[in-house]
Amino acid sequence: MLKEFEKHCQSTHLSPICAKLIELSAQAFGVNNGNIPKWEDAIIAIESQQPGNVSFKHPYVSIDTIINTDELMQSLKKLMPWRKGPYQIGNLNLDSEWRGDMKWDRLKGHIKSLEGRTVLDVGSGNGYFTYLMAMQGASIALGVEPFLLFNYQFQAIRTLMDNPPNAFVLPLKLEQMPIESSFDTVFSMGVLYHQKDHMLHLQQLKDIMQDEGELILETLIIDQVHGEQIIPEDRYARMRNVWCLPSTDTLHAWLQKIGFKNIKLVDVTKTTPEEQRATHWIGDNTQSIKDFLDPNNSNLTIEGLPAPKRAIFVCQK
Repeated sequence: MLKEFEKHCQSTHLSPICAKLIELSAQAFGVNNGNIPKWEDAIIAIESQQPGNVSFKHPYVSIDTIINTDELMQSLKKLMPWRKGPYQIGNLNLDSEWRGDMKWDRLKGHIKSLEGRTVLDVGSGNGYFTYLMAMQGASIALGVEPFLLFNYQFQAIRTLMDNPPNAFVLPLKLEQMPIESSFDTVFSMGVLYHQKDHMLHLQQLKDIMQDEGELILETLIIDQVHGEQIIPEDRYARMRNVWCLPSTDTLHAWLQKIGFKNIKLVDVTKTTPEEQRATHWIGDNTQSIKDFLDPNNSNLTIEGLPAPKRAIFVCQK
């Protein structure tokens, strides 16, 4: 996959940083992880399947092909848990924990056309959104995702595509990206609240954007009635690494302080079990949003904090 990325990358605005991205990615793939042989075996088995044409058939990133369903399911289940999606491969529905199409529907009407743009998807997971960005005509849609399993999931799906779109996922963190004004559009979705230093994250996003580039920021927020921000003492909705939940006014002020302009709040939506739910594709840990909420009050988490609500901001550098 790195060879394919290198070949395409050299023909885009990312050409000055291609070599560094490939070097860092090769190092990441070279770590000692006991799961890699299992994941690689799954990819090899998937390569025996017939690839097909890819399109977006709401809600699925859909691959039109004829498959050996049982064999493919067995291979894909070696790569669980599948958090982002959903995908459809032939007659197999890969019904992920998250209905990513619902988030995409909320934001797609508020962003500049991705046609011909250089796009970054920060914390891309297995690349569901990265594929959608590429299918919108991006010259390249690059996802960065340090969790290796999700990189193998991306490879598995891409292996099943004949003439895949200009989408790639690399095992990198945002802070590893060379500080170059490379990207026309940057997406940071579901990432900010995992950052100990939220202002640094916003600055790093701005640093890699072209002048007049567009940022789409999606993150957990709280209603103003709960104050300017909440810093969870321990877990939030059973997640360990949630560092800060701002109000929308607070987040607007953060973006303004970093220097973003034309800041627009385009959506606020409470997370529901329709959008996030347990499926048989998430493995042995079958808990999802309904298990993270107070059983007597769906407006509170199990810890007694405001239930998950997500905002989408769109702004320019």
